[in-house]
Amino acid sequence: MLGRFRYRDETFYGNVDGSKVIGKGNMEGKIFELSELDILPPSVPTKIICVGLNYHDHAIEVNMPVPKEPVIFLKPPSAVIGHMDKIVYPSMSEQVDFEAELAVVIGKRCKNIKRKKAADVIAGYTCFNDVTARDLQQRDGQWTRAKSFDTFAPVGPFIVPATGIDPDNLYIRSRLNGVIKQDSCTSNLIFEIPYLIEFISNIMTLEVGDIIATGTPPGVGSFQPGDVVEIEIEGIGILKNEVI
Repeated sequence: MLGRFRYRDETFYGNVDGSKVIGKGNMEGKIFELSELDILPPSVPTKIICVGLNYHDHAIEVNMPVPKEPVIFLKPPSAVIGHMDKIVYPSMSEQVDFEAELAVVIGKRCKNIKRKKAADVIAGYTCFNDVTARDLQQRDGQWTRAKSFDTFAPVGPFIVPATGIDPDNLYIRSRLNGVIKQDSCTSNLIFEIPYLIEFISNIMTLEVGDIIATGTPPGVGSFQPGDVVEIEIEGIGILKNEVI
């Protein structure tokens, strides 16, 4: 697994091996204890492309028809936080929700990629929480404000290489204060990852580090300051954030 870390005043990438981190780049070859490092968001995206209503079981839950093509929206890079960072509850909202999602991290600048070539541009996969001010989403009639607050894009903790995981059959769960709220499998995705990459890259150029958040399963719920939200995806790990 690949992570991004801070040690004292140095920021670097490193390979995670159990409790050890083997530095890359400016920390090439140096070995650290994971416990002595700050874990940063594993990707620095130019944009975050999210997909709405992309689980069959979620469409059933909300009694909506399966979309004929992906519904996409953007989150700003300023919303990104990492594992164990704090989600800030905005004062202008009275209902903020968690949404567990599998995130695709782009590894190669690309445009107009055919789905059969999609694997060539994927760096790996990680956990994502599409935090949403639900009352503002409903009030505004569009999603920008509700999805874009600072800290509303937790991602991590690490990136699992694309060659090390089958993204089409992973359990995905969210927990609120230790209680399971979402429990599904990526086999329930309506639009699979290669199709999403083809669709999105025909609209916009994807840059290295960009994130595609592939949608959330049923069981979305609200949280309050003091709560702890965990997103767990099989083979990737647990993304944990406290709300303040």
